[in-house]
Amino acid sequence: MKTFQVDASQGVQAQSISVFHDARDRGLTIIPVLNKIDLPAAQPEQIAAQMQSTFGINPDNIIHISAKTGQGVEDILEAIITRIPPPIGSATAPLKAFLFDSFYDRYRGVISLVNVQEGILRKGDKITSCHTRKKYEVTELGIMYPEEVPTDSLRAGQVGYIACNMKESSEAHIGDTLHRVGEPVEPLPGFQPAKAMVFAGIFPVESSDFPKLEESIKRLTLTDRSVTVQRESSAALGQGCRLGFLGTLHMDVFRQRLEDEYDANIIVTAPTVPYRLIYRDNKEVFVSNPTEFPETADSTCKVKEIQEPVVKASIIVPEEYFGDMMELCFSHRAEELDHRYLDSGTNSSGSSRIMLICTIPLSEIVTNFFDQLKSRSSGFASFDYEDAGYKQSDLAKMSFLLNGNPVDALSIIVHRSVADDLARVWVKKLHKVIPRQLFEVPIQAVIGKKVLARETLRAMRADVTAGLYGGHYERKMKHLENQKEGKRKMKKVGKVNLPQEAFFDILSNKS
Repeated sequence: MKTFQVDASQGVQAQSISVFHDARDRGLTIIPVLNKIDLPAAQPEQIAAQMQSTFGINPDNIIHISAKTGQGVEDILEAIITRIPPPIGSATAPLKAFLFDSFYDRYRGVISLVNVQEGILRKGDKITSCHTRKKYEVTELGIMYPEEVPTDSLRAGQVGYIACNMKESSEAHIGDTLHRVGEPVEPLPGFQPAKAMVFAGIFPVESSDFPKLEESIKRLTLTDRSVTVQRESSAALGQGCRLGFLGTLHMDVFRQRLEDEYDANIIVTAPTVPYRLIYRDNKEVFVSNPTEFPETADSTCKVKEIQEPVVKASIIVPEEYFGDMMELCFSHRAEELDHRYLDSGTNSSGSSRIMLICTIPLSEIVTNFFDQLKSRSSGFASFDYEDAGYKQSDLAKMSFLLNGNPVDALSIIVHRSVADDLARVWVKKLHKVIPRQLFEVPIQAVIGKKVLARETLRAMRADVTAGLYGGHYERKMKHLENQKEGKRKMKKVGKVNLPQEAFFDILSNKS
């Protein structure tokens, strides 16, 4: 069962289309609902016609509601009873339970929410997971009404909770199938373990705060099983953690929770995606950390092919912004662009809405793509995407040198077509935030041994001739030559330590 809700003032969004088709492909009964009909800007009749043209939904089957005022809510409950068929599971069949959610309780461990498809689940039963093969004993079970109400058993067709001494949230995989030990069953179709697609390094601003940061991350991951955590060490930023997220929104929410709930003062490195490296012996390796990315320009490199993840993106936008959206997509290396009209001026402005579909690299949308999308469309565009596999691409690792020494924390993976422009932008950023030294500091962006951009940070210079009054000009020249020679020697042995504040300014600046 799926209640398919559409905003009566906004209309069909890109996310609405993907959710509808996903529910239909899974064979779910869909109850169309038109929400927020009490708003002054609501257009129930026009949006209902829009849903009919886009999804083929009969307008007579759409329930008009207002969750704010309560209007029509009873109709949804009535529709659930009349339109949804009853469960068909058998109580005499072997136990088969579908795990669809979980949360962490500090006293009981992980509490799993399950839907019993077949059989009967009782307290004390020993169950196992089809995916992890780990075994558990059910210590408590019950139904949500809406709070937890303990019961003796859960039968086929019932939805409830179970506590089984599961210690970590990472063991509860959404979509997994649970069965009784010694009675194996066929796993329910469609299960795929959560896969991190966006990675970022998180470091404390003060290196001494790392133990506190690590403990905060561990506590947050108890309630967020999809985050992957790995320790990381950087010569510039010190100890930190490299985290994997499901997407950019997931990363932003996690970062915000770290700052709000645990008062963490952190530096988040530029987000990256997992790249696939295919070697000459056909071995495949996935790399998400730029410091581990090989120098492809080196003749000794054994990498045959580099592939990057791509997504199928859907953008719904009013017709007057279509040109800006096309330009935005092309500037982010989008391919296979296609479009179609969703309606013919059914909204209040009288303009048609267009659905733009394209294939775009995931690395292009993890930075500021969404901000530009909303800016260029005055906030009217909606955006959604789904995984489309991997595709061969011309990528390289760009490193940044300060006085000839690489700064590993600033390394990024770029497409060669935009490498020159990106190098100039980042070098100018560094030139602004790095404090001046006692010697001249060259700032370079390089790919392999090729320098793409350079800025020179001038040295701080004392006025060594201030105390000289009169005399031959050669006296001044002698002091200036001695100063120049000293700075030349200092440049050979001097080290540029990029302060944490400079990293924070660079990585937090999205421009």
